[in-house]
Amino acid sequence: MNILHLDASALGAHSVSRELTANIVAHLRQAHPDAKVVYRDLVANPIPHWQPVADVSREPSSLGEEILDEFLAADIVVMGAPMYNFGISSQLKAWVDRIAVPGKVFRYTENGPEGLAGDKRVIIASSRGGIYSEGPAAALDFQENYLRGFLGFIGITDIDVVRAEGVAMSPEHKQNALKKARDTIHGLARRTA
Repeated sequence: MNILHLDASALGAHSVSRELTANIVAHLRQAHPDAKVVYRDLVANPIPHWQPVADVSREPSSLGEEILDEFLAADIVVMGAPMYNFGISSQLKAWVDRIAVPGKVFRYTENGPEGLAGDKRVIIASSRGGIYSEGPAAALDFQENYLRGFLGFIGITDIDVVRAEGVAMSPEHKQNALKKARDTIHGLARRTA
């Protein structure tokens, strides 16, 4: 089994999504001790934002190929996705732009687009300062909705979300959100075993 572990939070040791991805990967490794884990920290080693092909001097093509190959080789992708200003971080968006390659993860057909990456499972570790899964702010969730939409476009339907939200509302909210997220991870671990 190949696991791709992505972190995209700029908060370092204070990051909720990083804590969650580490916990998820630990549970996956427990269930699959022989699993190979490839780790990519999208903040510590940022991917340059996509440039037109004519601008080859900005990025060796091998970086884009390496990122795509890591994704294609993965059976499970564990994605740390903090919500920044209602969406995903620009670092995670740069990664998405590198894997969204026509002919590799999707293709256009006479019947519309067809996803080619449906053999993967994705576990999203979603962190949010406020509450966006329900209530008045739900219409502002361009984070999880975007990721689900993109992943569905490339054919991935096996998606789990481990969500910790309301972490900036109060210490009590954060503690409760982390407990709920850890409980979700334990449930996923039972499914993985």
